[in-house]
Amino acid sequence: MSLKMVRSGLWAPLAAALALSTLASVASAQAAAGDAVRGAKLAYTCYGCHGIPDYRNTYPTYHVPKIFGQRADYIVAALGEYKLGTRKHGRNGTMNAQAGSLSDKDIVDMAAFFEGATPLKSDGPTGTPPAIVATCVACHGADGVAIEGTGAPSLAGQHADYLVHSLQGYQKGTRQNGIMQGFAAQLKPADMQAAAAWFAAQRPSLWAQKPNGSKH
Repeated sequence: MSLKMVRSGLWAPLAAALALSTLASVASAQAAAGDAVRGAKLAYTCYGCHGIPDYRNTYPTYHVPKIFGQRADYIVAALGEYKLGTRKHGRNGTMNAQAGSLSDKDIVDMAAFFEGATPLKSDGPTGTPPAIVATCVACHGADGVAIEGTGAPSLAGQHADYLVHSLQGYQKGTRQNGIMQGFAAQLKPADMQAAAAWFAAQRPSLWAQKPNGSKH
């Protein structure tokens, strides 16, 4: 690192990018070692939003995502981004504060819990996808069940408005991922709506879950 980089302020975004790269490269290995039993205890506070069916974020307004059944490596990466501050959550930064209070082990164990013992399995797509989805399937799968090893999230059954909000975040830079930012930059609102509706309709689906373990 040169003195010129330090003075120009270029080091800060470079450091963030390097940190994100490191998180992504180790997320899969970490997630495999997670303690789901411990994670279940740590995740209890998450039920206040993610355990309520159709619960909505206040501002901006969109459905809180379903996270049960989600791939553990993606949960590790997402919480890591919230912790670093490279992914923003609303005006109050609720998820940033939540993730900031977690250790790396806490995150890995919670991710193992959310993924569960039986992660989503692909049953093949239902219906005819819009053309825009052809770009998504290499990572997110033809039916929204993410391809193992890509670090991408499963999208099957996710709330459509949350998916649109996420794509808008990549366009605005509140979410930072080189691949997704490049893809989202090309999308029109109608493209976002079409892709989101397609993945939201796919099954098997991610789900919300009550503290007693029942799905809804």
